[in-house]
This record gives sequence, structure tokens and C-alpha cells, in this order.
Amino acid sequence: MLYFGVIGHPIGHSASPTMHNAVFRTLNIDAVYLPFDVKPENLNDAVYGARALGFKGLNVTIPHKEEVTKYVKPVGLAEKIGAINTLDVPKLKGYNTDAVGALRTLEAYDVDYEGKVVLIVGAGGVARAIAFALAGKSTLIITNRTASRGLKLVEDVRKYGECIFHPYEKVEDLKGKFDILINCTPLGMKGFKEKLPVPESLIENVVVFDTVYNPIETPLIKLAKKRGCKVVYGLDMLVYQGAEAFKIWFGFDPPIDVMSKAVVEFLKQHL
Repeated sequence: MLYFGVIGHPIGHSASPTMHNAVFRTLNIDAVYLPFDVKPENLNDAVYGARALGFKGLNVTIPHKEEVTKYVKPVGLAEKIGAINTLDVPKLKGYNTDAVGALRTLEAYDVDYEGKVVLIVGAGGVARAIAFALAGKSTLIITNRTASRGLKLVEDVRKYGECIFHPYEKVEDLKGKFDILINCTPLGMKGFKEKLPVPESLIENVVVFDTVYNPIETPLIKLAKKRGCKVVYGLDMLVYQGAEAFKIWFGFDPPIDVMSKAVVEFLKQHL
């Protein structure tokens, strides 16, 4: 049997086990995918422990995507981005499938991002992946509660395309100055008390992409739909990035429809 998993903290909300296990069953692959709650201070032990136990692959989620670069070799986009969400455990190599997953999602929704102004809220692993994916294609505005992290992301991305930082406490000043809003924070995720990543006044005449997928209809998505905005669901990004991870591990594309159906059913059961 082949062993896979996802490491994060917390991890109970993750739909990845359901998604990948559905593919294994459909394709008759003798494998299992498990969730592991790993505290930040135990990340090193978790990575090398998985290798010692013979794991084939791991996904990495909040809050470990940047820190894990210290323990494995970043490959391709992951090295440029400085964040990893997929591990080839035996080789201790790390990949970033969030970037490809985000672009595939935008394209699936027919969102034209070329030459558009994109406001990215957040500066963590997902924000980094999406910023690098869009660098040189869109004009990027980064806002983040911790200014130093936001400024660091801007500094890194600016080598590849137009990117500026805007203070989070003054984000309302950006009303009418961007075309696409992408939430890369956990705000709106099931269990979080704070619901919206930006003031309500900004949700008007823009495309709204929420990378949070649990719940499917986040408070941000609900508000955007109510105001007639085009919306892009985080669920699709989860599926597309998961498909890219599967391809890294197995060398071929998994059935997207099976993955998507499994995620929807999981989230409906955990409302």
C-alpha cells in the first residue's frame, strides 16, 4: 500500500483526504491518504518521520507552506515562490501546485486577468503562489495585516512584474481601483469568528475569488453574489491544485470530476 497525507494546523477542515481517497478507489490504486495535525514546532519531525515511515507524498497547508522549505529542496516554481504545498517524500523535494491551480481555476471561470488590476489580500503561502502566478500578467496590489510580510512579498514579486503594497488599515481607499479581488487569508473559513477579509464597500463591480473552500459559500462569496459580482470558488482551486499534486506523485492526470464530486459531498456533510 502507498501512503499519502496532508499536514497542517488545524487540519480537521481539510477535504483533501476525501478527494484523494475517492480517486484511489475509482482507479483501484492501493493507497490511502490521511490528515495529520502538525504543530509548527513539530514540522521537522513530521517531514522526516513520514520519510522514515515510507510515505510517498504529502500535501502541506496552513501554516507550514513557507517553513517547510527549510526541510526539503524546492523544485521549479516552489523555489521562486518560497512556498511549498506538495512533497515527494522519498526524494525530499517540494513543489508548488497552488500557482497552477489558481490559474486553471480563473481560466475555468473565464476570468480575464491579463492586464487587469488584482488586489491580493494576504501574504502567506497561497498569496505568494498566486502573486507569482499572476506576475507580469496583471498589475498586483498586495495588502496584509502584517505590513512587513506584505512588503517582503512585493519585493520578491516586483522582479517579475508590477506589484505594489497598500496598508491593510487603509484598504477602503482602493474602492474602484481594482478589477479582481482574491482572498488568500483564512478569514471566512469555518470556525473563524471574523468573516470578511475586506470592508463590504469594496465588494462592488469586481470579480471575487475566495481561496477559502470550507464552507463552499463563504461570507465573502455570499456578499459578492448578492451584489451581482462574478464569483470564483476556492473549491475549484483545491481540486485543480490537488490534481497537479496527484500528477507529480503518479505521472498522469486524475479524474477531475471524481475529485470535485468528492469535495462537494464532504463539505455538504460538514456544514
